[in-house]
Amino acid sequence: MSLNSTPSAERIHIGFFGMRNAGKSSLVNAVTGQELSVVSDLKGTTTDPVKKALEILPLGPVVVIDTPGLDDEGELGEKRVKKAEETLAMSDIAVLVCDADIGLSAMDKELIQSFKDRKLPYLIVYNKSDLLDGELTPANADEMYVSARTGQNINALKERLGAFAQDLKNDKKLVADLLTPGDTVVLVIPIDESAPKGRLILPQQQVMRDVLDTHCKFIACQDTELKETLEALSVKPRMVITDSQAFGKVSKDTPDDILLTSFSILFGRYKGNLETLVKGAAYLSKLKDGDRVLISEGCTHHRQCNDIGTVKMPGWIEKFSGARPVYDYSSGNGFPDDPSKYKLIVHCGGCMINEKEMQHRLRLAKEAGVPIVNYGIAIAHMHGILHRSLEVFPDIQKLL
Repeated sequence: MSLNSTPSAERIHIGFFGMRNAGKSSLVNAVTGQELSVVSDLKGTTTDPVKKALEILPLGPVVVIDTPGLDDEGELGEKRVKKAEETLAMSDIAVLVCDADIGLSAMDKELIQSFKDRKLPYLIVYNKSDLLDGELTPANADEMYVSARTGQNINALKERLGAFAQDLKNDKKLVADLLTPGDTVVLVIPIDESAPKGRLILPQQQVMRDVLDTHCKFIACQDTELKETLEALSVKPRMVITDSQAFGKVSKDTPDDILLTSFSILFGRYKGNLETLVKGAAYLSKLKDGDRVLISEGCTHHRQCNDIGTVKMPGWIEKFSGARPVYDYSSGNGFPDDPSKYKLIVHCGGCMINEKEMQHRLRLAKEAGVPIVNYGIAIAHMHGILHRSLEVFPDIQKLL
């Protein structure tokens, strides 16, 4: 996989923040070498976060996010500020852009404290330094002077960001650490009305790549061909990984001596906290009539007649719990800041959001005292096979 095809959720996210007219958009354009954002002398030109996945040397594949000014005014301005604040939840690195002639405002200082509270790596960048006279020496190690107009210190800024990015890299694997070179894995990929035409979804692609990187083999089939596929293999596969929606049938067709799990469970470990999500499954049986349940997805997509989030999941929950909860739905960046009104949150696998955002959502749920479970774990639990689907993670399995 080339750097340019790295999924956005796997890239370092760099958010550019600051007041209106501090030169955020000009600086983003200078750093990226592209005209990503509209630049104007008028305050408030950037009205919504502008995101772009690209490669910046020496950082590698990143997502750069230009945000609206935090001092935007009026009712519409408040909504823009809210969008900028949401960007904080997904940022791995923050760049606070200030007008060098004005310095830090009270709001800038509040934002710096927010960076610290979140343990978010950050830089304070004084832009428009070409308009100042005399020698410019930063007061602190986390500060620097630049000029988006002349290019002064832009390369130095990229090198500083690159150092952050190197520190943030991790060796987490989706499935590779569960395999030995030479193993065979069977991937169960149902092709139904919800499957995207002509392509595979991101979790399937990423697991395939992880298997190949480990010098293992994978065989892909639909759930209707799994039994025949397993019988045709001369060597027993290490494990079967299935789309969660097919868990019931796949479990019946997979012999007990073959490990079984799902793409969503693997992503629960990869992006979030598997222990927290597994503990959340227990609350599915405690739901009562009228309890409010949030069903949340990290991506936005066209919902079809048999959509998993709005149709299948409520049906499974009601059949399993015997209750009739009230459902709310969120998608994309629409996760609530205060989810305390919910008895349970059921989240997708999170393949389209980065780990930072997933951890943020888990933290909000914990602070509100609301249990959270993801699709794969919930479906396995409701089909009575969660214990089996966690055999590959014995430490987590002990929690059941």
